[in-house]
This record gives sequence, C-alpha cells and structure tokens, in this order.
Amino acid sequence: MINQEIIKRKNIVLLTDSDWHLRIIQFIVGILMLALYLWIGVGILNLMSNLPHIFKDGWANVVEHIIIDVVLVLAVLELIRILQSYLAVGRVKVTFILDVALVVLIGELIGLWYKAYTLIEFGLHIAVIAVLTLLRIVSIRFSPDAID
Repeated sequence: MINQEIIKRKNIVLLTDSDWHLRIIQFIVGILMLALYLWIGVGILNLMSNLPHIFKDGWANVVEHIIIDVVLVLAVLELIRILQSYLAVGRVKVTFILDVALVVLIGELIGLWYKAYTLIEFGLHIAVIAVLTLLRIVSIRFSPDAID
C-alpha cells in the first residue's frame, strides 16, 4: 500500500502519470467546445439578422447566404459531435470526420449553385462527395465496433 503511494507520487513528479495529460486534454477540448457553441450562437444571430434583408435586397440574394450559413452551423455541430465522442470514447471515429467533410462539401456545392461555375468544378465536387460517401460506407461496414 505504501509502495503504491510512493510510486504514484514518483510518477507525478516525473510527469509519467497519464492523469494530468488526460485532464489537460479534457480542459482544452472543453474550451474548444465552448468556442464552437459561441460560434453557433453568432451564426444563428447572423441568420436572424439577415432575415429582414429579404424585403430590401430580394429573396434570391439573401436565401443564398442563409443556406450557406445554415450548412456552416451544421458543420460546426458535427465538429462538436466529434469532440464529444473524443471525450466519451477517447478516440475520434472516422465516420464523424467524414460527416463533417461531407457537410462542408455539400455546402460548397450549394454555394456553386448561386455562382458561375464550370462543369469541371461541378464534376470535381460531385466526385469528391461520392468518394467520401463510399469511404463512409466502408468505414461503417468494416468498423471494429460493428456487430456481425
């Protein structure tokens, strides 16, 4: 019993105890999550502030910004989901990262809808989204957490 206490104190002094590392990581991830929550709040306020411009600037111009802002808020929500899974499981699942990438790329594709784009740009976006979708399917199918 006394030897275990001595070893524990020695580990703390030598910084080989992993408890302090875990607490620092949890603290940093918590700060990141708070920053993301603030970012979501500002994004929602930005969405609400754009609504009165519909009557002044026309519906089509404002809707483009609203759709892109909504997709960005969804991407931030996916980032929070990644951080929560890291805190709960201690690792980041590939499917969550692919979800964020898909949401952002679909948002970019929607943004192309309102801009002048070439067929090559559109094709590249579709190809990347298709590859990421296939990767997501493969990562779910061959996940170590999958139950056969």
